[in-house]
Amino acid sequence: MPYKDKGRLTVEDRGAVLIARVDGGPLQEFGLDIAQQLEKLVARADRDPNIRAVVFTGAHPERFVSHAAVRWLQEEGAASPTVGRRAASVVVRMAKHVDRSRLLGSVMRRTPMRGALQLERLHRTFLRMNASGVLYVAALNGSALGLGAEFAWACDLRVMADGDFFIGQPEILLGIIPGGGGTQRLTRLIGTHRSLAAILEGKPFTPEEALANGAVDKVVAQDKVVAQAVELAEHFGKRSKASVAAAKRSVYFGGSMSLEDGLHVERAEFFAQIMSEEGQRLMLDYQATTAATGELPLYTPGTYARALASGSVPGRHSTSGR
Repeated sequence: MPYKDKGRLTVEDRGAVLIARVDGGPLQEFGLDIAQQLEKLVARADRDPNIRAVVFTGAHPERFVSHAAVRWLQEEGAASPTVGRRAASVVVRMAKHVDRSRLLGSVMRRTPMRGALQLERLHRTFLRMNASGVLYVAALNGSALGLGAEFAWACDLRVMADGDFFIGQPEILLGIIPGGGGTQRLTRLIGTHRSLAAILEGKPFTPEEALANGAVDKVVAQDKVVAQAVELAEHFGKRSKASVAAAKRSVYFGGSMSLEDGLHVERAEFFAQIMSEEGQRLMLDYQATTAATGELPLYTPGTYARALASGSVPGRHSTSGR
């Protein structure tokens, strides 16, 4: 029987923060339906200026996302002719360009190339998350392997449940390698050698190991994972959405370039922000406060703490930095 996906995202609106629960069925697998719904959710969050953060968690009581639906991967692989590494490179490059053409893309999705197109769209969704002014937080209420781990790596922050849970990339044990970004994002999180060793062995990290390696940001009791993730989302969501996007693009994209090219990305993002209405307003207010008090606001006792809590430096005329 061909693979049929029944996964879904259930979204709870809490104002500036959305909580999206990933329901991958009894086995909590990530399939095509979830990928498509994730794409729509990310587009919605980008369009809505009132959405500041999205928290993802699993609907399964002990799993964030088990891993990709293996039948989905296997059938898409079987539908395509066997090719070598060079030919595969051509296919995925072609998929990138085909996906941007709505007419051609709709036709090619009915061919054996559809698997490459599906993977291209998922990568594009994750990259859109990385370029967005919306903060994405993975509330790992349980274990995450393969694409489940890659989904978490694609988020900006990760809170993981303490206990008998694990997170990692087991693909090599199935004769494949990570395909949802694991070789790239895990490497950027924990370093080349540790990432390679983990991927080659296929052994996942315990919550404690993930925290020590920098693969997750916090480990808390399972019943506190979502609340802690929402707290982080609300805290970082108070920052300027445009500035968050600029910082994320500079770090995620510029940080993987040569130093010279990375600095170019930073300069472009920096100038865009200092010329923005919001940036000008906050900097002028900072100057006005300095002139009125005779001291730099960030060196005035208590001001820095208030700035961190509110998301912008308080001044004589400023309100929220949103």
